[in-house]
Amino acid sequence: MSQKASPLARRILVGLLAGIVAGLATLVLGHFHPPALAFMQRVATEVLDPFGQVFLRLLFFVIVPLVFASLASGVAQLGRLDRLGPLAGRTFGLFVANMCVAVLLGLLMMNLLEPGHFLNADTRASLVRQYSGTSAGLMQTRAAQPALNAATLVDMFMPRNLLGAVVGNDRNRLGDVLPLIVFAILVGAAATQLVAQARTQVLGALETVAALMTRVVDFALKLAPYAVPAMIYSVVVKVGVDILVTLSLFVAGCAAALLVHLFGTMSLWLKFFAGRSPLGFFRQIRPVLITAFSTSSSSACLPASLAVAREELKLPPSVAGFVLPLGATMNMSGTALFEGCVVLFVAQAFGVELSLAQQAVLMVLAVISAVAVAGIPGGSLPLIAGLLVSFGIPAEGIGIVLGVDRLLDMLRTTVNVGSDLVTASVVAGRPADTAVPT
Repeated sequence: MSQKASPLARRILVGLLAGIVAGLATLVLGHFHPPALAFMQRVATEVLDPFGQVFLRLLFFVIVPLVFASLASGVAQLGRLDRLGPLAGRTFGLFVANMCVAVLLGLLMMNLLEPGHFLNADTRASLVRQYSGTSAGLMQTRAAQPALNAATLVDMFMPRNLLGAVVGNDRNRLGDVLPLIVFAILVGAAATQLVAQARTQVLGALETVAALMTRVVDFALKLAPYAVPAMIYSVVVKVGVDILVTLSLFVAGCAAALLVHLFGTMSLWLKFFAGRSPLGFFRQIRPVLITAFSTSSSSACLPASLAVAREELKLPPSVAGFVLPLGATMNMSGTALFEGCVVLFVAQAFGVELSLAQQAVLMVLAVISAVAVAGIPGGSLPLIAGLLVSFGIPAEGIGIVLGVDRLLDMLRTTVNVGSDLVTASVVAGRPADTAVPT
């Protein structure tokens, strides 16, 4: 899969650059010959935008079944945690703490930089028209958002009509992903209580659905090298260069938060919880980090991670063999950080202000949804679209960051893999505490 992803990533990046260059060239031409710019804006609206929507709608198609199947099967696969002993307790506790800290850092960075606020009022209005139809429609969506309190939270996560909430209440609105997440977790938890044969059957069905939806995402990604330049060209010729400056600031802020988490937070964990030198540790795992950065696949790095854990870090086999394979599918701190950054950035770009309480909810949802991300390039896109809808933001807004997703994918995969090795070292403990129950 990683071998296929590399050429795809290059094609998407080339398409992104081609779309930007073509858009800037059109703006320059329009400065000297305004009718040419007006004509290309009509072409973008009538031809390029519908083509981009085909790509986005393919992603939207899989939101409900993919989120449900991935989360439910992930919980069901855990089995009886009380039978796994203290090793499982420490591992899952560190996974949750790792991802929560990562999302918090990402949200702090976006609140500090506020890249979406660099758009002026006219540019923002144009962006809203580009991705959500009309400004009035978005304002109506925002006005419909109730105040966040205990009763509202219950309605958000556990509505009276699950199917109605998930499906949506009109032709132009995606359903809410929050109750779907809760229901998937409940189904997965219930599956752990079934007898072994029944649990195996449930897992088989859920994994089949997840695999099918993953293939649909794969179909969508085949259009990405053509849809990305079409969408970025359309945005540039309609909105102007402001969106490029804003997008560059978002990429810089997100990348900085990822690096701070990997080399800052994880260094503190190593020093105070594992009794290891951060500098020496990162020197030992450097080959794995390079592999993660080049392949953008946590699963592809697993053999190298296990080898380094055994030969360089000298971790107990019982720890490395349990933590690293599980972390490759669950401990997605870089992905969770990225999801939080994207939702907050797109909210800022559309002028949707998320309160501290809403951002706290976003942190929890980013952690949960990161666990459900499919192990393929672009696997987080449908889940991010669902999160956008949950906060009253047009799901089509994900198109703003679509082109730069590949730029950050390698970096967040590196954070995911590095965090797995740090977590394994913390679970193993200091040299005197490495006797971990098997």
